[in-house]
Amino acid sequence: MRTTVNIHDGLLETAKRRAQQEGKTLGDVVESALHRYLLEIETAQERVGPPLPVFGGGTGMVPGIDPTSNDSLYDAMYEEEDAELRAQVRR
Repeated sequence: MRTTVNIHDGLLETAKRRAQQEGKTLGDVVESALHRYLLEIETAQERVGPPLPVFGGGTGMVPGIDPTSNDSLYDAMYEEEDAELRAQVRR
């Protein structure tokens, strides 16, 4: 397939020299380099693993929670479970 790309003059000259030294066409050298580059990226992504989800919500403490109080933090963390237990006891 034919396409047009913009390549820095110095890089293009280096690629042309390399192609001539190896008895290849410029297209062969560019294709080989692009293939290695894409393979390297794919391999690096596999090593890193899937992207992690990023929290997009607001920042800071929830109003009414005192970050210096263990009791306040505990109450906030287990508020729903404590409410369920209280509801079960009432039944």
